[in-house]
Formats: sequence, C-alpha cells, structure tokens
Amino acid sequence: MTQGFSFYLNLLRFAAAFVVLLSHFAYERFTRGDYLFIREWNLGSDAVIVFFVISGFVIAYAARERDKSGSAFIFARATRLYSVVLPAILLTLLLDFLGSRLDPAGYDGWWWNPAPIWEVLLRSMSFTTEWSGNAFRPGTNGPFWSLSYEAAYYALFGITAYLSGVRRLLVLALFLLLIGIKPLLLMPAWLLGVWLYRRGPSALSGLSSAMAGFGGSLVVYVFSLALDVPDNLLAVTVAGLGQGNVAALRFSNEFVWNGLLGLLVFAHLAGAMTLFNRVTAPDGLNRIVSWLAGASFSIYLVHYPALQFWQAVLPNDGSALARDGLLLTFTLATCFLFAVLFEVPLRRFRAALLRLRELLQTEAGSPRRALRSLRRISSAPP
Repeated sequence: MTQGFSFYLNLLRFAAAFVVLLSHFAYERFTRGDYLFIREWNLGSDAVIVFFVISGFVIAYAARERDKSGSAFIFARATRLYSVVLPAILLTLLLDFLGSRLDPAGYDGWWWNPAPIWEVLLRSMSFTTEWSGNAFRPGTNGPFWSLSYEAAYYALFGITAYLSGVRRLLVLALFLLLIGIKPLLLMPAWLLGVWLYRRGPSALSGLSSAMAGFGGSLVVYVFSLALDVPDNLLAVTVAGLGQGNVAALRFSNEFVWNGLLGLLVFAHLAGAMTLFNRVTAPDGLNRIVSWLAGASFSIYLVHYPALQFWQAVLPNDGSALARDGLLLTFTLATCFLFAVLFEVPLRRFRAALLRLRELLQTEAGSPRRALRSLRRISSAPP
C-alpha cells in the first residue's frame, strides 16, 4: 500500500460515492428528469461494484497487516460499521418523519417504506435486510442494501480466515444458508479485491501491461456501455432464468455484468498499483482527498434520505437550475456534517472503546477506581 496508490484509492472511493449520489439526484422527482442520462448509463450501480472490489482489497490488507486475530477482526469491522450505520439509520428515521409530514405526497411511493421503528432498527442493525428471502428497505435509505451484502462478505471472510477444521465448515455452512443467494451472486467482485491485494502487484508489474490494464479497462467499459452490453446480458439472464426469478434477485439481477465489471475494476486497479507506485501527491491535496474519502461512507449512506428531506423543504419557485444546486449543496452539507460527527472520529471512538475495555478488565472490582478511570478517559486527548 504505497502512498501513491493509497491516494488513488481514496480519490476513487470519493468519486464512486459521489456518482451514487448523482445517480439518485437524477431521479425525475428530484430534478424533473434533466439528468436522467446518469441513470440510463446505470453509473450508480456500477459504482457499487467499484466499492465492492475496493472493500475486498482493504479487508484483505487489514487482515494481513493489522487484524492478527479473529477478535481484532470483529472489533475493527463492527466499529467501522456500527459507528456510521446506527446514527445513519436514526437520522434516516428522523428525516423521514419530518419530511413525510412536510410533504406527504413526496413520500408516497416505492422509495419510502414506513415500517415500524423497531423493525427498521432490528433489520438494519442485524444487516439482514437482503439476506435469504428478505427484501427490506429501511425508510428511504435505499442504498443500505449494499451494507447487507458487505456485512455478509465480512462474516464469510472472517470465518474462512480465522477459523479452521470442522468448526470452520459448520459455521461457514450455517452462514451461507442465512445469507442466501443474492449477496453471493455479487461476491466474486468483492473476492477480486481480495485477490488484488494478494496478487495485484505481480499481475501487471511491467509499465506497458500496467498502462494497458489501467487505461484499457476504461476503454472497454465505455464501449460496453455504448454497445448496451449490460442490458443485453440482462436480457440473456431473463431468457435463461425467467422474468420472475431475475426480479426476485433484486440488486443482484445483473450479476453477469457485475462479474465482468469486477474484472475490469481489478485490471484497472492492478495497473494503478504499478503506475502510482512512486507517485507522491502534495501534502495539501493528499489531506483533502484523504478527508473526502473518509467521508465517503457517510455520503453513500446518508445522501438518499437527505435528498428526499431537502426536496420536501426547499421551495420550488425560481430557477430550476438554482434549486438543483441548492438541493445538491444541502444534501452534501448534511453528509459532510454527519461525517464530521460520526465517521471521521472513528479512531478516537475505537481508542475510547479499547480504553474502556482495559478499564473493565483491570478495575471492575473497584467502583471508585472505575469512576476515576472513566473521568480520565473522558478528559484524555484523542
């Protein structure tokens, strides 16, 4: 993980999150259909596959370099997910509650699932919204589906990497039954990220092959969109499996194209590992891109309910273009504020939990000493 490649990964993470935001911003109910070309190109769904490949790479890297035990792996993944997911779902519930009362007609559609709070929290916090036969949308938070997939991939990776023997086989079989077919159909793209970490540096180590992988993958992708390859592959899938079966796959219905796209992302990033190996970004630019990448999870998970809420709040009079700018600005501002509060402080949150665990282990027998230690934790610098 060289500085140059880390910089490029951060840039790509933010770009992918922003593309997902734009793909929802382009819905006709938000912007009258003026930007529907973004949806027609299906860029938002493709950006999720980019996220999956990067995720597999990062998890393989973390498991090799930092998470030396199963408990360390669980702690790292759980804190990464829950530190953002729990407040994001609570914010979704709040914005949906307020927005649906300000503009009931704006929430009257497939994009809002007014389920009870307990059900939203139970399904979201267990990450089972898309497992097995489930198809649950937490309020207006449509993008949450990929978190259900991510959590499944984390679990399967952890079981494979940290368990062994009969125990690993039994637990793996149990989780495969719980997860079901939908997440597994897109898992090849995530596993390509794992393979990228383990084999990427040697896959395209020469300059010419690296340039071919980096640039050629982009050319193939653009030509694939121009030739309607994703739609044609989906049509073949429907012809082979039937319309009803493909519809039941929901977000995995384009699994053939998504697998091919995963290969293109793998080739692109494998080339980038060589091309950016010795690149050093200016410190100021590197800090900006690093911060934006550190907010990408928040952008991804908060933007949709924020879009729906600000659509209900902002006035419709005046210039349509100006209103589009306001809607995009207020949505991004909500995402960035959320990131400052919940995603950026992840290291401090983890450090506080580790100090609290140490406190409970060493001073649980003395309430007075425990109280003093808690006060030290609350006043200690991050």
